Amino acid sequence: MAYAHIDLARFDQSGLKARVQRFRDMLEERAARRDAYRRTMRELHACSNRDLADLGIYRGDIPRIAAQAAAEI
Repeated sequence: MAYAHIDLARFDQSGLKARVQRFRDMLEERAARRDAYRRTMRELHACSNRDLADLGIYRGDIPRIAAQAAAEI
């Protein structure tokens, strides 16, 4: 019976660790952006039309403003 030989010395563990860490960082960043978007949407939708007018914001602008807030993270 033949056994496969794996040369573990050639397996770059630090490279794998770095890729896994970058993936985790990307997931955390996406979660932070999603949270910022949702928080901004919730806060602006809670404002009255008069409050939004005082800020110079139309209700239709809320999704765009929330997307900009999320992109700044």
